[in-house]
Amino acid sequence: MKTINPWINFNGNAEEAFTFYKSVFGGEFTKIIRFKDLSGPEFQVAENEADKIMHIALPIGKHNVLIANDVPEFMGRVNENENRSKILVSTESREEADKIFNGLSAGGEVEGPMGDSPWSTYAGMFRDKYGIEWIVEFDPNL
Repeated sequence: MKTINPWINFNGNAEEAFTFYKSVFGGEFTKIIRFKDLSGPEFQVAENEADKIMHIALPIGKHNVLIANDVPEFMGRVNENENRSKILVSTESREEADKIFNGLSAGGEVEGPMGDSPWSTYAGMFRDKYGIEWIVEFDPNL
């Protein structure tokens, strides 16, 4: 398998969330497509959704890309407090783990603070201010 890249659905605030993620991870967006960019006779876009994000991509690390979109209103709202999945960020050091954990968890809810785990990693878990669940982990054995 080459890569697995998380794709997150938002209720109209994908650009705000990704600007926040970019402030923590760094880097530049490789793609931003708005619904108005795809508008045409075959694909009508409501005026209130024209500037919403159809696709946004932020490379993270060497081979990973975090991707998102806004869900059009006609498709219904996404549950921003779902608890079926988490995004795992594996770091290269404890310092990087702390930096990412502290950055992404700002304004969110910490479920498990950074610390040494029973399985010999340094990890923490939280829900960010956009409702997305994350685990940040450093494994010194890898």
